[in-house]
Amino acid sequence: MNTVTDVSISLTENAAKQVKTLLGDQPGEKGLRIFVEAGGCSGLSYGMELNSRQPGDQQIDQFGVKLFVDEQGVNYLKGSIIDYADGLSGAGFRITNPNARHTCGCGTSFEA
Repeated sequence: MNTVTDVSISLTENAAKQVKTLLGDQPGEKGLRIFVEAGGCSGLSYGMELNSRQPGDQQIDQFGVKLFVDEQGVNYLKGSIIDYADGLSGAGFRITNPNARHTCGCGTSFEA
């Protein structure tokens, strides 16, 4: 297994708490899986799911949570911070990506 410990993609404590809540008492080998795919308003879209590690994924362990990043997404997501916010404008995971030259209003699509 390829577990990455020195990586510039990070999960905030709030995001880790939310992943733990969503996984409940049966986390096992599951974690938050993040991937990048073609599509969306700006050309590329973020995808997230609670899932197990897929072939080619990088695994990052932070705050007792597994974060899986797909092979293609690693380069697009270097330096990114994944946070969870619950506010007046809605609740959800947010990605702050320093590699995005342009993002659309929905926050799930970007141009690299």
